Amino acid sequence: MDISLFLFVGFSCFLLINGNKVEDCDYLTDKTSLQSFHVLLQAEQPYRTAYHFQSPQNWLNDPNGPMYYKGVYHLFYQYNPNSAWFGDGMVWAHSASYDLINWFGLDHALVPSEPFDAISCWSGSATILPGDKPVILYTGIDANYNQVQNLANPKNESDPLLVEWVKYSRNPLMTPPDGVKGDNFRDPTTAWQGPDGTWKVVIGSYSNSQGMAILYQSQDFVHWTMHRDPLYSSSKTEMWECPDFFPVSINSTNGVDTSVENPSVRHVMKASFNSHDYYIVGTYVTEQERFLPDADFTGTSSDLRFDYGKFYASKSFFDGKKNRRILCAWVNESDSMEDDLKKGWSGLQSIPRQIWLDLNGKQLVQWPVEELNSLRDNEVYVYDKQLESGSVFEVSGITASQADIEIMFELPKLEEAEFIDTSLVDPQLICDKQDASVTGKFGPFGLLALATKDLTEQTAIFFRVFRDHKDYKVLMCSDQKRSSLRNELDKTTYGAFVDIDPQREMVSLRTLIDHSIIESFGGKGRSVITTRVYPELAINDEAHLFAFNNGSLSVRVSRLNAWSMNKAQIIAGGKLKLYPRISRGRSKEYDP
Repeated sequence: MDISLFLFVGFSCFLLINGNKVEDCDYLTDKTSLQSFHVLLQAEQPYRTAYHFQSPQNWLNDPNGPMYYKGVYHLFYQYNPNSAWFGDGMVWAHSASYDLINWFGLDHALVPSEPFDAISCWSGSATILPGDKPVILYTGIDANYNQVQNLANPKNESDPLLVEWVKYSRNPLMTPPDGVKGDNFRDPTTAWQGPDGTWKVVIGSYSNSQGMAILYQSQDFVHWTMHRDPLYSSSKTEMWECPDFFPVSINSTNGVDTSVENPSVRHVMKASFNSHDYYIVGTYVTEQERFLPDADFTGTSSDLRFDYGKFYASKSFFDGKKNRRILCAWVNESDSMEDDLKKGWSGLQSIPRQIWLDLNGKQLVQWPVEELNSLRDNEVYVYDKQLESGSVFEVSGITASQADIEIMFELPKLEEAEFIDTSLVDPQLICDKQDASVTGKFGPFGLLALATKDLTEQTAIFFRVFRDHKDYKVLMCSDQKRSSLRNELDKTTYGAFVDIDPQREMVSLRTLIDHSIIESFGGKGRSVITTRVYPELAINDEAHLFAFNNGSLSVRVSRLNAWSMNKAQIIAGGKLKLYPRISRGRSKEYDP
């Protein structure tokens, strides 16, 4: 048996030897054979992340087929083994985890090898059939560059790591129908089973100037027939990539299996287009195979998104272990393609998020999976801190380039908020025109992340509060204009309204900082903004974190908790793997 040894000093851990867990490996002392995803030293790679999933090198994009199977979480993802750019020859890379945070690499699950995927193995989904039988449906780019849908099965269903996959000999199962171009037919969803036992799956497409979810049905998961009408289509959208369709409970934060259809659930239809992931909530009428949304896509800023920043090609799955639905997505770069070649890599995955339907029934709520908290260390906290107009205070005592922060703001004298007619404005445009340097009444107030000591570089995540004809409106912004002294970067400012009433609850923010990515959750996850930034000076130990208020009215920090984040263990390959259990550090109060 070929065994490679890995060491993580100071951690309690267990081993996986050929897929079998072996406890107690504290005796290991050799760390020379550690295989991590860091190609260069951290000082030479300041933008590689510490606790977000990244491939060891080269190009990464869409998450594919995430699932929980026999005690193991699986993440497949689009990967170019030959370049830091996207191109032909894309494969399904494969990693596995016991907690969605620490990962170990396995052999590629799918690689181009047959006429039906000769050019590339593109995105798709996993479905677990009755009898605990996992299968993959994926898009193959055939020898004629047409997009076709293929089936793959695990070689050994008893293997919880699902290391080897076998392509169905009679692929493809679905080919572009009449009226659909060969390059507009891709990304099958997780399949669901109707009450009559019929399997159903959706393929993303574009035809007759409409983006759409083409519905297919099957009795045996092999022979598929296209339904006469799409499950849903919209003339306000472009080509639908990576569609997703799933039920959500109307009275619980728990997730439900994709095949659940009853009065206690509603359904979510998601499509990726125009560089964002949009979704609508509605009713699935099984008898008519129709999805009836509460509101159609409009093609405007009022359309709901999973994330209002960089977050694309997301995929969700039901986690039966903890009865929750998990969402993950590709977060692409904001520097140049030439930079990608120099770095040797491009793209990463978002932190997995639990998602559920808000109590108001109008939108989804997202929150980092609870397992992420295991990486927290060296807590500092602040209570009842008044932020006068123009004030800035540093949150010290943590590693500011690798942190998790939760902060809650109280706003007195709300009646003095500025007036705005939110029905007439695009929140992203407001954030761009009234950035962190522009003083309002309530706002901007929030955090300055990945900042230099003198604030020459800073990424501002902040709020403004307005009043309109009926109530108050909370605007959340992520301002990258001063994020780096480098000029050749995409520094788009992002913004979204947060559906909370500041009269009834505090304005809250949770921000995850990880070297070149910042994920921010406003209003307890009702609005989320993810950004990529590349500071030139505020890197590693030179990064600082501040809370600030640049509004003319004071606000109060009711509570601030901040943690340094330990590194997740992300291992590239090997038959023997160490898997750490990381203990939390002590907390301390910080008095700025």
